[in-house]
Amino acid sequence: MNTEARLFVGNLSYQTGDQDLQELFAQAGVVTSVNVMMDKFTGKSRGFAFVEMADPADASKAVEMFHSKDLQGRALTVNIARPREERPPRAGGFSDRRAGGQDSSRRERY
Repeated sequence: MNTEARLFVGNLSYQTGDQDLQELFAQAGVVTSVNVMMDKFTGKSRGFAFVEMADPADASKAVEMFHSKDLQGRALTVNIARPREERPPRAGGFSDRRAGGQDSSRRERY
């Protein structure tokens, strides 16, 4: 994957799909992939996508052509995508609210 040919596309309408972006960005050159980001719980669009062009020149052309352009009533944000930043692993899992300072104003309901 050529990171200079990968675009971030933001401010999408929640109805915008991969095919809509494929058709739009094909006007700037060869599109190799489109990935609208979806919420894993609701299955709805998160309002942004990544579009990968065949070469960096096409990606630059797409930024010039489509940044601030209206698509489905929204002004698009189109930029060359930055590499994903490394993040420390999240501390996750179950959190027991009653551990430690238990709130005495709450009573058990069972």
